Amino acid sequence: MCVRLTGSAPQPATSQLSADSAADTTISRLTASHPATAGSPSAYWRFYWAVAAAQLTRWLPREPGRILDLSGPGFRASSRAVAAGHDVVALLPSVDSAPKRTLTLVNGHAPVRPDRRPGRLRSVVGDSALLSGFASEVFDGVIADNRVLSQHLVAEASLAEIARVLRPGGRVLLCVDSVVLGMAVLAEQDCWPELSYAPNADVLLVPWPDGTITRCFTGEQLGELLTEAGLELEWIKPRTVLSASTVEKVLNDHPRALNRLVEMELKAADSGEGEDVSMHLLASARKPR
Repeated sequence: MCVRLTGSAPQPATSQLSADSAADTTISRLTASHPATAGSPSAYWRFYWAVAAAQLTRWLPREPGRILDLSGPGFRASSRAVAAGHDVVALLPSVDSAPKRTLTLVNGHAPVRPDRRPGRLRSVVGDSALLSGFASEVFDGVIADNRVLSQHLVAEASLAEIARVLRPGGRVLLCVDSVVLGMAVLAEQDCWPELSYAPNADVLLVPWPDGTITRCFTGEQLGELLTEAGLELEWIKPRTVLSASTVEKVLNDHPRALNRLVEMELKAADSGEGEDVSMHLLASARKPR
């Protein structure tokens, strides 16, 4: 089964698919496998990770604190948080995935803040879905980027653990797969019966070509999930709004336009539009004081 669902009766997905296809005809090509890591050389993924880095920098707390990074080694969240003065505990899946060199402002690709000394980085091996090795209310922030919660099919349990380790007033930043991405992956695999149920599914589980399964969310479902975990939703926005075809054309014609494209993207995402065409959703929530 491609989809597990409960709730309302299925409705045709034709109109949704048409809108998404018109928005970006290249999304199918980009979902043939899991999204690339931060080191991907392609024009679109260089843009994507530059946007992700800028969003993280804007989200990080102003005052130095203790941050738990669950995003894994494929995303440079830890080095940016350290450069901003925070002490970071990076949870890694294995010893082999730990950085071979100490992350610095040079090889970590993180800008320095002239008014602040860098924080400290500590790598710990563990399961990002089970945070039982951490005491309650010890972190000022949790970063769960790089689609980590979509890889935890029982995301409710993972969010409950995140809420537990956050101090009152602490915040979480997370990124998940969207239903738009899930529908594109299903279409690529000719899962047409399952695709007709997808827009109305309470829980959408999507198999990828490599055999793994991820959970996809609408903005409404993600907001409900955070609220049920006892967190106060601050905002939900698309990770990217500009289409891959647009980004690739601009960067191929003007290789130095990356920074301007990132600025355009941040403004577009802040407008609150684009959720229905974004592959991934970004959300921020706070633990009540």
